[in-house]
Amino acid sequence: MTCHVALGEALGGPGAEGDAEAQESMFSLALKCLISLSTVILLGLIIAYHTREVQLFVIDNGADDWRIAMTYERILYISLEMLVCAIHPIPGEYKFFWTARLAFSYTPSRAEADVDIILSIPMFLRLYLIARVMLLHSKLFTDASSRSIGALNKINFNTRFVMKTLMTICPGTVLLVFSISLWIIAAWTVRVCERLRGFRAYGSAVGHAESRGYHDQQDVTSNFLGAMWLISITFLSIGYGDMVPHTYCGKGVCLLTGIMGAGCTALVVAVVARKLELTKAEKHVHNFMMDTQLTKRIKNAAANVLRETWLIYKHTKLLKKIDHAKVRKHQRKFLQAIHHVLCTNPTDVFFVPQMQNVMYDLITELNDRSEDLEKQIGSLESKLEQLTTSFNSLPLLIAETLRQQQQQLLAAVIEARGISMAGGTPQTPLSDSPIGVSSTSFPTPYTSSSSC
Repeated sequence: MTCHVALGEALGGPGAEGDAEAQESMFSLALKCLISLSTVILLGLIIAYHTREVQLFVIDNGADDWRIAMTYERILYISLEMLVCAIHPIPGEYKFFWTARLAFSYTPSRAEADVDIILSIPMFLRLYLIARVMLLHSKLFTDASSRSIGALNKINFNTRFVMKTLMTICPGTVLLVFSISLWIIAAWTVRVCERLRGFRAYGSAVGHAESRGYHDQQDVTSNFLGAMWLISITFLSIGYGDMVPHTYCGKGVCLLTGIMGAGCTALVVAVVARKLELTKAEKHVHNFMMDTQLTKRIKNAAANVLRETWLIYKHTKLLKKIDHAKVRKHQRKFLQAIHHVLCTNPTDVFFVPQMQNVMYDLITELNDRSEDLEKQIGSLESKLEQLTTSFNSLPLLIAETLRQQQQQLLAAVIEARGISMAGGTPQTPLSDSPIGVSSTSFPTPYTSSSSC
């Protein structure tokens, strides 16, 4: 019995199935002390985790004071998390009276229960830490490239995103692990809620009767296998009614189990439906096969029409003696063949999938063309930018070219005047020169280029 109590405490807190002597033993007290010590360590680790989160927030936002990150929502979340993780069985033995009404006899009952039940069951709320561990050790969270791509697409890497990814990659495994875990935890919780050392029924001839269960004299729901059977039929929404919980704790667990079972059933249906869908290649093969079968059916129906037409013509025109029975027979087959041709409508069998494939191909082609068009537009924009830059620099180039030409022309005129003066030719003003250019129209070395 001591080992049984130790196993129950190791799973989530001390179970109520042990006797008073086993709970008062030193071994039970040592286990409770270890649970308290581990709870203190867990609270310290949670405080360290939130401290790191606040430090990262301060670094990311460039804040000067860490109190800026402590919003009311964060404070409430940390307080709630500390409260949930602080609940655990206290070392010692504490009792309370538990009142309930039996399921079938509707007899009110009162039993003495341990406070460890109330403190043990909420310890399952600590399982949320598994989701945090999965997030912190996920490759999507630790990979720098994934984080960069997620930041560019404004994706928040949280537990919800990781669970969606797992449901996309391995939905069957996730649902199987979740269902089995929920089954075992709910069965253990129902067993703990339904067990007691003492039982007292009001209105009975016996004032106080000892029993194995809290409010379960028949040891049905207080048995672990019986509790697993109750949880399974509740999870699957079957409900045979052969066993029911007596306490409100057990009823609440069964209610939550039914809700979770309905949700898991919907998820299983969605996963199976997605797995049963045909891929794109399989759809093409299926449509091709349907097209082939439809073509054969249309050809056979048309051949039957032609055959019956020929037979009717043969029995009415070519034969000397008309057999009216055969004529009516072939006319009947002729009408059946025409009806078969009319019923073989390609729109119902093949036309819609074929049009879907054609539309998909057209959309794919349009997407490819739009991508090519975007590339061409991008190249045109770059060329237009180059042309704009060239046009902006064109006036400067023209002004520089004109200035150089004017300087060359002025140098030529000065050189011509120097030659004429050396040959004894009388000096004429620049306005009377054959070139016909005034000296004032050319800048001299002492004039500024602004006169151009």
